[in-house]
Amino acid sequence: MSNQQLETGKPVKISGITGNQADVEVTFSIPNLEKAEPFDPSWKDPRDLCYKKKSRVQGAIDPFGLLAFATEKLEEFTPVFFRIFKAQNNKHVVLMCSDAEPSIVMTNVYKPMFGGFVDVDLSDRKLSLRNLIDNSVVESFAARGKTCITSRVYPTLAVFQDAQVFAFNNGTETITLEHASAWSMESPQKMNN
Repeated sequence: MSNQQLETGKPVKISGITGNQADVEVTFSIPNLEKAEPFDPSWKDPRDLCYKKKSRVQGAIDPFGLLAFATEKLEEFTPVFFRIFKAQNNKHVVLMCSDAEPSIVMTNVYKPMFGGFVDVDLSDRKLSLRNLIDNSVVESFAARGKTCITSRVYPTLAVFQDAQVFAFNNGTETITLEHASAWSMESPQKMNN
């Protein structure tokens, strides 16, 4: 898949894979960084910022990323996404978040948020994300591994063949999914032998 426009609120399915065991690598192209939200220097904790700026909190150019362990109708999904802010020095601050809150329809279960700042130069207006999805684990690597987050989720609907992966954009500006490659992973042939 290449040069796919990601319009606001219209997720695009990454097809040809089993969504519960997959390796998905994407590159996003951001057309207009000038519309990035200003970064508040008091925002020191990336996890707290992820809680404030969840995947459904709309900005101009963000949030955008991947929905892992997603059902077809998005009753369950685990968003791994980026937020981009403009710092006072005209550089950009990139935040990556992994949010377990929408990952399961059950209530009263632990659904943590994880976040990290990504040290990346956006002069080419591109940002990469790789997700390794293995049954209940989502390992996420931003900008070729500059920031990594591992999250464990326990969906009840998005399991086995019902698990999908989508690219999404909830910002008001269209983002381009410049490149996507994905393949299914298999279970190990031998384990602990």
